[in-house]
Amino acid sequence: MAYNLLKGKKGIIFGALDENSIAWKVALRCHEEGAQIVLTNAPVAMRMGEIKKLAEHCGNAPVIGADVTSMEDIQNLFTQAMDHFGGQVDFILHSVGMSVNMRKGNPYTDLNYDFTHKTFDISAMSLHRVLQTAYKMDAIAEYGSVIALTYIAAQRVFPTYSEMADAKALLESIARSFGYHYAKKNKVRVNTVSQSPTKTTAGSGVKGFDGFLTYAEKMSPLGNATAQDCANYCVTLFSDLTRMVTMQNLFHDGGFSLTGVSDDIIEQMEK
Repeated sequence: MAYNLLKGKKGIIFGALDENSIAWKVALRCHEEGAQIVLTNAPVAMRMGEIKKLAEHCGNAPVIGADVTSMEDIQNLFTQAMDHFGGQVDFILHSVGMSVNMRKGNPYTDLNYDFTHKTFDISAMSLHRVLQTAYKMDAIAEYGSVIALTYIAAQRVFPTYSEMADAKALLESIARSFGYHYAKKNKVRVNTVSQSPTKTTAGSGVKGFDGFLTYAEKMSPLGNATAQDCANYCVTLFSDLTRMVTMQNLFHDGGFSLTGVSDDIIEQMEK
């Protein structure tokens, strides 16, 4: 059901790869709520994924390739997006993350540091690049909203999440720090959403992911939040209904983050 929460708003969605992506679901919901969007991803991801199919579903939204480790690409993205929209953007979704160490099966106690630097660069520093570029170009309208997707491994130990946990902690810190400066400059909001484990292409690559998923489902009183649930939540954070929410790490996890133990887990352990 649509409520026209984003009618007249314009935004950029980073990271949609295929129908399993949270960014894909967010793009569709933003379009349903009346927003105009620009889609972007790394050129290699665009070749692997189905982003053009998504663009068609979103009113033939422009697709602009951008490597988030390249300042030139990000500047070009904002320039083209503002040319397309005829002015500033109102919201941005940062749904970007990648770990070569995890892909290669390197444990946290034996990281390849070149790979780790790449993880931080793509998964966390990219948010700083996006915000710094937007800040200098005055690309985000007053009371605009930026959301970066994160995970509770930034606060708690999940052994096989490896250095992505460190990257997410840095991501959340950047959101807080830049959130302060952007709020002072132009009342722009910057938040992170800490989502339940979700069956995305990237998430499913984490060792033991199915165990993560089952455990979280049993721990969360409301159960795991789906990608569609996350898209709905992001729409509210992009809307004018949350204009005073900024610099927050917002847990969207069915109550997992504040549950010590659940009846379901106790019953499972007593079997």
